[in-house]
Amino acid sequence: MGRIVSLSLPLSREDVAELRAGDEVLLSGPVYTMRDAGHERALQCLEETGELPFGLAGATLFYAGPTPSAAGRPLGSVGPTTASRMDFATPQLFAAGIVAAIGKGKRSPAVVEACRETGSVYLCTVGGVAALLAKAVVASEMVGWDDLGTEALRRLTLVDFPCYVAVDACGRDLYREIEAAASSMA
Repeated sequence: MGRIVSLSLPLSREDVAELRAGDEVLLSGPVYTMRDAGHERALQCLEETGELPFGLAGATLFYAGPTPSAAGRPLGSVGPTTASRMDFATPQLFAAGIVAAIGKGKRSPAVVEACRETGSVYLCTVGGVAALLAKAVVASEMVGWDDLGTEALRRLTLVDFPCYVAVDACGRDLYREIEAAASSMA
């Protein structure tokens, strides 16, 4: 893999321009949870006002639906959801100012191209270890859309949250590179 990089959130396009597919990243600072329903609402707001809601420009989105607090922590668990479910909205949200997104799994060619065009990145983290990932969350605050339950928009404060650069700002796609290497070995 690549190097290990510690980054403070919020990220700038300059911060993510230095990242390369395969780099391990430890994130500290605020991220915003958003899933399918939140993406639909964000697109609607963008269409109606021309701006992202809740001052999300420059933010990092985490595709997750955290559980209530447990074990003395702000969240019981918080794991990534399948990122491709958000592909319908990601290019528009990147163009509107979202700098990075965190999820799991491969993205569509349109999202990879949006990373290249906007200078954004897609970060992935490990699924199936949501209770462990919750240990990197030191605060959780409701921001909006509380009627969406676990899909509500929340601001999480992270300390050394582990993830990898899956698609960098140059459009290098770690998933497709691994698939190509595996195919050439078959």
